[in-house]
Amino acid sequence: MKKIITTSKAPAPIGPYSQAILNGNTLYTSGQIAINPETGDLVMDDIKTEAEQVMQNLKGILDEVDMTFEHVIKTTIFLSDMNNFAQVNEVYGGYFNEDTAPARETVAVAALPKFVNVEISVIAVK
Repeated sequence: MKKIITTSKAPAPIGPYSQAILNGNTLYTSGQIAINPETGDLVMDDIKTEAEQVMQNLKGILDEVDMTFEHVIKTTIFLSDMNNFAQVNEVYGGYFNEDTAPARETVAVAALPKFVNVEISVIAVK
């Protein structure tokens, strides 16, 4: 059964979508960008800070359903510039155990919402 997940630990949607959907034991998050959920402001000081905010937003959603990054089985990373890959990967890697890291794809795109540099979504199973 589909359950809409909403938390104040991640930014409110900026369109007609949910922060996440829980279907049975599987969580599907919407792509997260670097919006500070407390202020609504973009966090774009540098690419690492931006990626850190994205991961914290994902953590907030996972926390809401009593999951951690260990439950994540698949991620998708969208970058507006593939030159940012190494720095984003460094931040991202800090959230996963390399031996149990999820499947992933990273793609470069022409543009992202609010012209951010990185957007990440996850699928997690409990």
